[in-house]
Amino acid sequence: MKLLILAVGHKMPDWITSGFNEYTKRMPREAKIELVEIKPEPRTTGKSVAQIMEAEAQRIRAALPHDVFRVVLDERGSHLTTKQLTQHLQEWLRGGRDVAFIIGGADGLHESIRSTANLMLALSAMVLPHGMVRVLLAEQLYRAHSLLHNHPYHRE
Repeated sequence: MKLLILAVGHKMPDWITSGFNEYTKRMPREAKIELVEIKPEPRTTGKSVAQIMEAEAQRIRAALPHDVFRVVLDERGSHLTTKQLTQHLQEWLRGGRDVAFIIGGADGLHESIRSTANLMLALSAMVLPHGMVRVLLAEQLYRAHSLLHNHPYHRE
C-alpha cells in the first residue's frame, strides 16, 4: 500500500523538505509515503480565484490514481486523535488500497475535489501553511504506524 500525498505547491523551503523527508524515510515498505507535487496556477494572470482553483483541481484529478481512498485535508474536516488516525491506517493497511491525501493550494481546494473525498481530515482548526501540512501529516502517519507496531516513538 502507498500513502500518496498530492500537494499543490513546489519549491518548498529546505526545512520543509528536510522535515518531510525525515519522516518518509522512517516509514516501512508496506506503508511507503510518496509525494506528488502539483504545480500551482500562477496568481498573476488575472484569473479569478474560482478559475485558479478549477485549474489546480484539473491537475489534481490528472495526478490521482484511479482507485484510491481519498483523504482531503481541510480545516473544516474531522478532527481525529492520533489513536483514531491509527485505526484508519490499520483499516487501510488491511484493505491494501492506496490512500491519497490531498492538500490544496493557497486558495484551498475546489469543491469538485472536496466532494469526492472519502474522508475530510483537519490537522488543526487553524489554517496552516501548506508546506507545513506535509511535514505534520508525514509525522502523524509515522506516529500512527509506530503506534500500530508498539514502537516507543509514541508515548501517552
